[in-house]
Amino acid sequence: MLRGKHIVLGVTGGIAAYKSCYLLRELQREGATVRVVMTDAAARFVTPLTFSALSGQEVYTDLWTANQSTGSNIGTQHIDLANWADALLIAPASANTIAKLTVGLSDNLLTIVTLATRRPVILAPTMDADMYLNEITQQNLVTLRARGYAVIPAGEGEHASGLKGPGRLPEIDVIIRFVAGVLDKTFLDLTAKKILVTAGPTYESIDPVRFIGNRSSGKMGFAIAQAAALRGAEVTLIAGPVQLETPRNVKRIDVESAEQMQKAVSAEAKKADAVFMAAAVADFTPQTPSRAKIKKDVRSKNLDLHLTATPDILGTLGGKKNGTVLVGFALETDNELTHAKEKLKSKNLDLIVLNSLADEGAGFGVDTNVVTIIERNGHAKKLKKMAKFDVANEILNRVKNLFQHRDE
Repeated sequence: MLRGKHIVLGVTGGIAAYKSCYLLRELQREGATVRVVMTDAAARFVTPLTFSALSGQEVYTDLWTANQSTGSNIGTQHIDLANWADALLIAPASANTIAKLTVGLSDNLLTIVTLATRRPVILAPTMDADMYLNEITQQNLVTLRARGYAVIPAGEGEHASGLKGPGRLPEIDVIIRFVAGVLDKTFLDLTAKKILVTAGPTYESIDPVRFIGNRSSGKMGFAIAQAAALRGAEVTLIAGPVQLETPRNVKRIDVESAEQMQKAVSAEAKKADAVFMAAAVADFTPQTPSRAKIKKDVRSKNLDLHLTATPDILGTLGGKKNGTVLVGFALETDNELTHAKEKLKSKNLDLIVLNSLADEGAGFGVDTNVVTIIERNGHAKKLKKMAKFDVANEILNRVKNLFQHRDE
């Protein structure tokens, strides 16, 4: 499953570190070339010599010592490792290392390599059950997942302490399959491509306190940005007001209103090979927002708001795309396919992605989606319900094909 792949295996402190020796052997049996990076705590459980004997290479343990086998010097070995890897697998990943990665602390070679790599980082959280279930550890894992780290579900059972519960290192075959699955979705087929993604809602001010908005969470757009970055693209993400972590290796620009999004898109789109307009941009904005909070008039139960149309960002892009692949999104509640195809044509899009509030597992705020991808020739394919990250890769697969046809 891993033939020809380069894996950096990070080993942190914990009794499960001995199992990483078996993991190393299985990674090699599956065809991977493995380099091992150990923390000081890990070396108290298993000696670096053991991993060196199994891997046939020197083991990386010290930030301040050059590695002789690869020719790396002290100043560049973390960068050399980060660039060499197809994936970085930290197994076991201790609570301490997970906490360090969450806040960006880089006080040893493993955490520095993790921060330096642009390739997938896969964590196998392994610790005593109470440590694993601690709300701080759980929140750290939520944060890292949101940033694009792949987290293997912890195994359950009896721990060295005698406690029973989650937090054990998963079985070796489970880890191998998980790593292979991640690499299957992160091959570098979009290297050197510049991708622009918009995500989330816009807020149109009524007064300094109130606004007109919508229920978009931004999760679909963020998933596209994350997936594109993992496939090697240079990604810029223009985000409306959302409560989401920025995906790894993605440049983020925050905006609030449709007008601000238009200005940001106009500046960035001219540099992009593909634009994904996943944001739910408001169609209307108050004509004259109040500079002061509007007080409730006890004499009247009504408030008249005069609205004006917001800029048609997608239509403007479609009118002058000049070779850029343009992908639009449509959320419909009736005559979904008809309305989506009309939008595809009127906005001069290359693809449009349709989802419906009528589909279970689609809509606002959820981590799954059910979409129909409609091509310029009218061909439409509805995908089964899947994680938004997987939906993002399905969309990117079609955009990659458009790149190939354009470049022929």
